[in-house]
Amino acid sequence: MALQYLFICSANKDRSKTTEDFFSSQYRQMSFESAGTNDVTCKKLGTNLVTKDMMEKSHKVYVMETKHQISLQKKFGNQFFIKITILHIPDIYKYGSSVLIDILKKRVCFDS
Repeated sequence: MALQYLFICSANKDRSKTTEDFFSSQYRQMSFESAGTNDVTCKKLGTNLVTKDMMEKSHKVYVMETKHQISLQKKFGNQFFIKITILHIPDIYKYGSSVLIDILKKRVCFDS
């Protein structure tokens, strides 16, 4: 069974969606998902809002900024804290940005 990786930003529009799509195309044997933390924005855009089920089934959770980790802790408590890695990627990149992808290649690593 493939390990599940979850990528989170605010709206699941640019950063986390780029990450999911890029790594899904590069590592077809692995499983990736993405979501946002902002209920209102995700609903408005029709994007994925992070759920407890997503958090539970994920081996590792990558968040773009510290505020996303804080949001997850407020929503779910500390039960998933050990799974979370902060990537420190600000909300300045559009979907598919080559600069964003270069940063992701350097900061995201997968367990074997």
